[in-house]
Parts: sequence; C-alpha cells; structure tokens
Amino acid sequence: MCLGHLKCARRRKNSVQTFLACLSSLGALTLSGCNTLPDSGPTESKVLEAARSQQLNPLGFHIISVTPQVAGILSAEIPPLISSLDIASSSSSRNDRIGAGDVLTITIFELGSGLFAPTGGQAIPGVAPGPSANVTNQNLPPTQVETDGTINIPYVGRLHAAGLTPQALAEIIRGNLSGKSQNPQVMVRISSDIANTVIVSGEVHHPGRVVLSTAQEHLSDVVAIAGGAVYPPEDSHVELVRGDKVGATDLGTLESFPQEDIHAHPGDRIHVIYQPRTYTVFGAAGTQATETPFKSPHVSLAEALARVGGPNDNRADPNAAFLFRFEDPVAAKQLGLDTPPTPQGIPVVYQIDMMNPSSYFLAQRIPMKTKDVLLIANAKTNKFYKFDQLISTLISPAITAAYVAH
Repeated sequence: MCLGHLKCARRRKNSVQTFLACLSSLGALTLSGCNTLPDSGPTESKVLEAARSQQLNPLGFHIISVTPQVAGILSAEIPPLISSLDIASSSSSRNDRIGAGDVLTITIFELGSGLFAPTGGQAIPGVAPGPSANVTNQNLPPTQVETDGTINIPYVGRLHAAGLTPQALAEIIRGNLSGKSQNPQVMVRISSDIANTVIVSGEVHHPGRVVLSTAQEHLSDVVAIAGGAVYPPEDSHVELVRGDKVGATDLGTLESFPQEDIHAHPGDRIHVIYQPRTYTVFGAAGTQATETPFKSPHVSLAEALARVGGPNDNRADPNAAFLFRFEDPVAAKQLGLDTPPTPQGIPVVYQIDMMNPSSYFLAQRIPMKTKDVLLIANAKTNKFYKFDQLISTLISPAITAAYVAH
C-alpha cells in the first residue's frame, strides 16, 4: 500500500472515531438536555402517578375512565338544588298578609247617622230611596302599620294587624264597632304594600322592590317583572337570600327546570350577578392555554375539545385527555366516589381516549360545566421533539456556513 493510501485510511478511521464520539456525546447531551427542557403539561403517566401518591394528591381525587355508564350519569345534568330552600321553609308563604310598614285604606259603611259619616248620610247609587238606603261611608285617613304590627282605629282602639289578611282585619274592626254603630260594614285594602315584596338587585334592567300578588310569582317571574336580566340566562347567576339561608343557580336552570323555579316569598332578596361560564385548557391542545367562554347555552366535551383545536399533532398524547372537575355530590354518589367533599364539590378527574372512536360518541353526551379544566397530556416523545428542534436550530447555521466555505 502506498503512503498516500495509508494516510487516507488513517484519516477515514479518525473521522469515524470522531463521528462515533460525537454521537455518544450527543446521546448523553440528549438524555440530560431533555430533562431540563420546559413543558406545557404532564404526561399521562405523570397524572396517573400523581393520583396514586398521597403526597401529590392531598385532595384524594380519583381518575375515572369515561364509559357509557359514566357518560349516562354525567349527561343527566343535575341542576343546583335551589329548591331545597323551599323545602326548608317552615310554612307556606302567603302574599296577601298585612305587615309592618304597610299603609292601609279603611272604608267604613254605616246605616243612618254613623260614628264616622256626616249627619244625613249619603245615598248609594243605584239603590232606591228608603230607610235602608240611608247609608253613609267614610274613608279613614291612611293608616300605617307600626313596627309592632298594630294600628289605631277611632272608637276601636289599638288592634294587631300584622299577619292578618285584609278581610280578616275588616271583620275584627266590624266586630269592635258593633253596638257603637248601626250595622257597620268595613272594607280594608293595602294601598302601599311593603311586607309582601322582594328586593331584586344586580344585573337586571329595573332593580328595586317588586310587589308580590296572590298569583304566587316564581323567581323567574320576579326577575322578569324587574325588567329581565341584562345578560343571557345561562350567564346570569341568581342568588336567593331567604332568612338565614342562601341558595344559588343560573337563570337558565330556573327556566329549564320548573321544579327549581320556586315561588318567591315576602322578604326574599334576589341578586342577579353576571357570571359568564368558562372552562380552561392546559397542555398539548391545538391552541395555547386559554380560558374559553361557553357562548351558547350548552357545550359538550366534544365541542369543548374542538374549540381549542383538539390534540396537537406534534406534542399531544390523544390517548390521554383529562377533564378536571369539582363534581356535584349527587352525581359523585352515583359514581361511587368516596373522595372527601370540598366547598366547591367532589374533586374528580375523567379520562377519555381520543384514539378510540367510541369516545367521540361519549364526548358528545357529556356536558361541560363552568370552571371545568381540560388537560390534554403531552406525549412522552414531546421533549425529544423539542430537543431535536433545539439542536437543529443550533447546528443548521454551522452546517450552512461549512457548506458555503467548502
């Protein structure tokens, strides 16, 4: 072998050794570098591992795979039980009762020369003249019910009026006038009703005091009388304060579930609050992490995933889409969850496999709820993909420069 060929062989050998050393260094760099790269969310194994760890899972949540049975329970859409306030009420409400602060109009009819009418009397229109037609009537000055629930009537004295109907109070006044007046008849009317009212405040067109009638208005009726909600029903949070109890739901539920649209009671306070429903997306979705508004009365899990672009082709593990939720206690009981409750509800994570075609049907049945969190897990190869992009970014200029120099 000539000297030139020997030198070429040695150069080739050195090049191969250098190339192998570079590959070895690159492999070590890849393994160490991948662990230090940032990521947008955990992988499926990390989520499952966290659920099994007491240290990483202080709430004690469980991960439930979405099955037809689970989808059936969730699709029942159990509304907030504002109707429990109606059950908790000790007595049925009456909207025709006199209360403190009311102003009463009292009219007294008497035969002949009465206690309250001028001498000579006044004939009743349409009644033929005669002894029985000499009837007088007199309206007493507006009578306000005192804070102790009493009123003062001339020739009668102080009477307790609070809690009585106008007809019952009229009969009591008539009974007390018997023997002092000739065949008295009494009519009582509430001219300024304060006791039989509710206060409506917040995001309605005409906030203020709404007078209840004997028609027994529902909560949605009262909101409508106040001009209706400013914002869509599903984004209008209705808070009911009744005595020392508080209940809440959205106006859309009151309109869709009659059993929840309970009767308003005198003294109720109704606050209508603008509370737009949103869900939050993290992880390897087609878009960046974002808070997404519902923008429609009902949004399914399938629609929620589609709105954020679904799993990202380059980064996501479509086998592992997770729905984090504080579940309703009733639904949690049906699911057999033993997780300790929190003030927000029962924490639970639902997992759906988007590589299974059946999951797309199930996702259409599951309704999203406000404050839900969607996590599309990162693929295990995501960090290698990122590292490859990083290396390409660093090496490409050097390769280009070497090529140009050559």
